[in-house]
Amino acid sequence: MNKSNKTILITGAAGFIGYHLAETLLKQGHQVIGLDNLNDYYAVQLKLDRLKQLGILEVKQGQMVESEIHGKQCQFIQLDLADRTELPKLFEDFQFDSVCNLAAQAGVRYSLENPMAYIDSNVVGFVNLMECMRHHGVKKLVYASSSSVYGMNDKIPFETTDRVDHPISLYAASKKSNELMAYTYSHLYDLQTIGLRFFTVYGPWGRPDMAMFLFTDAILNDRPIKVFNEGRLSRDFTYIDDIVKGVENILLKDQPDDKKYSLYNIGNGSPVQLMNFISAIEDKIGKTAEKQMLPMQPGDVEKTWADTKALEQDYNYKPNTDITYGVGKFVDWYKGYFGG
Repeated sequence: MNKSNKTILITGAAGFIGYHLAETLLKQGHQVIGLDNLNDYYAVQLKLDRLKQLGILEVKQGQMVESEIHGKQCQFIQLDLADRTELPKLFEDFQFDSVCNLAAQAGVRYSLENPMAYIDSNVVGFVNLMECMRHHGVKKLVYASSSSVYGMNDKIPFETTDRVDHPISLYAASKKSNELMAYTYSHLYDLQTIGLRFFTVYGPWGRPDMAMFLFTDAILNDRPIKVFNEGRLSRDFTYIDDIVKGVENILLKDQPDDKKYSLYNIGNGSPVQLMNFISAIEDKIGKTAEKQMLPMQPGDVEKTWADTKALEQDYNYKPNTDITYGVGKFVDWYKGYFGG
């Protein structure tokens, strides 16, 4: 491994974004240590199958395993971020150049049903991770925030300078708390923390609770799809490759020492109407969806739209994948994975 290669801890490595990021960094020759608690919020088998793509064929709780493909260049441990005994041991075993925290209890709607899962993972786990970093001299944290922090913000597109004091779900509140805690640790302990507000990520190996997956699954299996707010929603859908490229740029580029705390939107910058999104899926599959029109869901917002000027200015990068291309790649993956 040459001097430009880094040792990077990716939390949530069996998740949608974490898996894709790990794969990209490994191809570039970096050493990746993956961590995930493999919770059952959605099918654990999908998470295990992602890990298999990285060469991680066997997983045992609390035990480090290495990849069949990448060897010690890719290692994985099943561990919860909130574990105050075992997580510090991981930092004793490895000298990380940086940490990318993608582990979190995801989902706006699920936060209404199981709020404590969000506190344990997104709050307690986040602080535990930063504590390990400061006690072991790891100076750079890139972490996932969310466009949900903008709540019912009427000003569009959303800018990171906008006030975000009115989250309308516990998930959003937990992500806002991450940004506040990151600022504190940057100030007190000289950590460089970079928060990334992701906008509706979709693509191959995506989460089963997301609209892309739910709609494709329902249409292919002749079930009605649930269309909330009578379809009067728009989202800044962002393709997974664009997200990974943005995270990669931020992880690997050194920022000035005086820029310890920063936030960026990562979104396509071009919101798509929900009904147009559904039409793109229908066109790819070649079948019209049966639509069940429903009212707005608690915790949801009507529109999202990312202003990405800061990302362009600091990293010369702007996501731009067309929705038709991205939908096509997902449907192809779905059919291949499920044999459709």
